Amino acid sequence: MAAGRGRPGLRVVAVAASLIVGLLFVGAGWFLPEGSRAAVILFGAAQAGAERGATLLPYPFSMQNFMWIVTFWGFGEIWLRIHRSRQDRVPLADRLLPEDAETMLRASDLGPIYQRVQQGGYEDTAFLPRLIRRTILQFQSSRSIDQANSLLNSTLELCQHEIDLRYNLLRYLIWLIPTLGFLGTVIGIADALLVAGSVDFANQEAMTKMMPTMTGSLGVAFYTTLLALLQSALLLASLQFAQAREERTLNRAGQYCLDNLINRLYDK
Repeated sequence: MAAGRGRPGLRVVAVAASLIVGLLFVGAGWFLPEGSRAAVILFGAAQAGAERGATLLPYPFSMQNFMWIVTFWGFGEIWLRIHRSRQDRVPLADRLLPEDAETMLRASDLGPIYQRVQQGGYEDTAFLPRLIRRTILQFQSSRSIDQANSLLNSTLELCQHEIDLRYNLLRYLIWLIPTLGFLGTVIGIADALLVAGSVDFANQEAMTKMMPTMTGSLGVAFYTTLLALLQSALLLASLQFAQAREERTLNRAGQYCLDNLINRLYDK
């Protein structure tokens, strides 16, 4: 059975679920040993010997945790795009157009096809139903195969542009993560310098107490950029996969219309 109409709340559900998963993942950082390498790299927890609240961004309000939440938000967007692509592929399996080698279509034959597509209950954003409906309406109004083909090509271009626009938010998130990483590095270095500037270098005991906090801030600062680059690279690879999947679906829909609709149109 064909999929139902598009649900506006699906994006809200996907974003909410991804943010909840991100918060749960961040919360798992509390169970790591304080000062461990994993806690420092993944969550920005303090180095061994440094207090968790001794920095400008104390744990759990570390930059790494903000980056993880944005990363999971991005994965929620990826899931949404893959889900939409799966819904777009449903009409391709329903044989909406004749696929044999002999059938030709005149204007009078297109009414039942249009009604079947219109009443199929497909997603509003599905490519194939939109292509079929627009092409049929154009041919019935103009009786021109060339105009129907031209409209099909124009619709394919608009759908391609629509796919590109769907990824604007995800591209922004991929840009935002390295930006947060660099900000975390700058904050960490500034925090280390502030700690160093507040210590009397002639006091050996004060110097000894200051070193773990300063080195911990520097370590967390540089690990922040490293983590941000890895997260953005993973999201970018997922974006390329999801967008290529949608574009392949659109290409299949366009080819299906050309083979089984445009090439079969006939009018005296």
